[in-house]
Amino acid sequence: MEQNQTTEKQAWFALAVLFGINTLNFFDRQIAAAVAPLMIAEFNMSDSDYGDITTAFILIYAAVGVPLGRWADRGNRPKILGMGVAVWSLFTAASGFARGYWSLFAVRMGVGVGEASCAPAGNSLIGDMFPVNKRARAMAIFMLGLPIGIFLSNMFGGQIGQAYGWRTAFFFAAIPGFIFALLALKIRELPRGASEAVQVPVYDDGVSPYRRVLGIPTMWWIILAGALHNFNAYAVNAYMPLYLVRYYGISLKSANNIAAVVLGAVGVIGLLIGGLMADWVRKKRANGRMLVAALSLLGSTPLVFAALNLPKDQMVMFTVLMGMGWLLFYIYYVTVYPAIQDVVEPHLRGTAMALYFFAMYVLGGAFGSKVLGMLSDNRALNAAAKAGQIFTDAKLVPAEFRAIGLHEAFFVAPLVSLLLAAVLFAGARTVAGDMEKLQQRLRAALDRK
Repeated sequence: MEQNQTTEKQAWFALAVLFGINTLNFFDRQIAAAVAPLMIAEFNMSDSDYGDITTAFILIYAAVGVPLGRWADRGNRPKILGMGVAVWSLFTAASGFARGYWSLFAVRMGVGVGEASCAPAGNSLIGDMFPVNKRARAMAIFMLGLPIGIFLSNMFGGQIGQAYGWRTAFFFAAIPGFIFALLALKIRELPRGASEAVQVPVYDDGVSPYRRVLGIPTMWWIILAGALHNFNAYAVNAYMPLYLVRYYGISLKSANNIAAVVLGAVGVIGLLIGGLMADWVRKKRANGRMLVAALSLLGSTPLVFAALNLPKDQMVMFTVLMGMGWLLFYIYYVTVYPAIQDVVEPHLRGTAMALYFFAMYVLGGAFGSKVLGMLSDNRALNAAAKAGQIFTDAKLVPAEFRAIGLHEAFFVAPLVSLLLAAVLFAGARTVAGDMEKLQQRLRAALDRK
């Protein structure tokens, strides 16, 4: 009994540290968006130029994440996390010393290298610390770092950026990371599969781990869903403060306060409610988690579309509708992430998460900010042309037309959400069968033992 209590205390301590690390992960990632209007003005960037920084960040994040995922399946996960947090904090601080577009571009890629350690190692540890009936709730707590990190980044980033400049915002963001890098080393490493109902031996049949993971039909639907979801997440997160400054004509601080609520605070509600709902429906139906995800995104789509259709004097209603839409958008994380662990055997979960993150970032997130930036520049040039002003470079377009361009570009988000809902419904049709196949493989492994 005492040993079980000690193990439970260790699990909750580890989850608290992982939550803090994930919060800093998204705090440091979002801080560039919080001060984007200032950086764009100082370095004379187009929206597409700004999107390229996010794209490069995501591509390096995805590329490094795959080998780190394999390392997480075989190495010491707390040490991997500790080193990763220290690296990304160092490069976050270095972002404040950037003296031009290309130096900023380079150091943001360094942040991506460090942050690639968080998801594979963190998700893998949670899978081993908590049994299946508590896993979605534990994952929800871990994923609370996403909205809280974004909330704090926009809130403090906007205030610090407006008061002291955008460079100071990066310096401020880096400080907590070094503390959590040390705390990560206090987490106890556990055997793979430690929280499973039965302890399953690792059986090497010579099949590539990547081939085994990709041989699961549900993983393909989840990977496609991840690409679409991340497309929207990075497009909207990267440009929301800039959109509010341009379209509604408000200050950087006010824009980030609204973005903090719309993109961050609502996510806390979405993740908590979604985690409880996902666990409850999962008891009723094997495909319950995927169904909850699909219905949530189906409900999110019209709310976001309605928010973007509002006139400029309806900023309060925009905040309400966009916030409700993004609340439902967040439920994805606590439904689909546990579903991956439902269909993948314990010793391959780090690999599965790494493949999933690689695909969703390369195929989705990398294009989200870039496509929205290109659309914004294109629509801005078009709006200026309609007014009789012809430009060949979007950086030269007057602010009023750049506001129109970014507003029109944002309509790509509800279109992608509708497609995402359809993909999640498709995944809900295959997940139960893949769960049964996993149980058969686990029973076969026990028989071989």
